[in-house]
Amino acid sequence: MRKQSIRNVLLGMAALITFNTANAETTTKPEHGEYRDWRVLGVSQRHDKNSMRAIVGNHTAIAAARAGKIKPWPDGSIIAKIKWAERKHPNWEQASVPGEFTAAEAMVKDSKKYAETGGWGFGIWGGKTLNMLDQEKSAPCFACHAPMKDQDYVYTLPNL
Repeated sequence: MRKQSIRNVLLGMAALITFNTANAETTTKPEHGEYRDWRVLGVSQRHDKNSMRAIVGNHTAIAAARAGKIKPWPDGSIIAKIKWAERKHPNWEQASVPGEFTAAEAMVKDSKKYAETGGWGFGIWGGKTLNMLDQEKSAPCFACHAPMKDQDYVYTLPNL
C-alpha cells in the first residue's frame, strides 16, 4: 500500500509540473521569445559607461553567426544586449563583475519593416515583453549604429 501512495504522489506532482509548465509557456511567452534563454554571441565592456554587457541572440541570430552569414544578418535575427553596472569583485580587486542590472535592449532584423533604419528595429524589454521603439525614439539608436554600416549596423563580433 505504501508503494502505491508514493507512486500516486509522484504521478500527481508530475502532472502538476507538466500543467504549470504548459500554462507558463502559453501565457508568458512574449512575441519575440525570452532573451534569458538565448545563447551568448559576445560580451563587451563600456569604459565610458562603466558597464558590462552580455550580447545574446535568438536561434536565427545564433545560426547565422555560426554559419558566418551575418553580412547581412538574416531577417528574424534578434540581438539583445543585457546591461549591468560594472563593479569590482568583492574578494578579488583585479576583477570586474556585473553589478546592478540596468537594462535589456534589442535589435530586430526585418529589412522591409525597418528599411529606414538599415533593416533594424530597436526595442527595450519591459519585464517579459519587448517594446519596440517608434522611428523617432529609434533615431538615436540608429545614429549610434550608423558607423557600423559595413557590418550591417552591428557592433558585436560573434565569438562562437
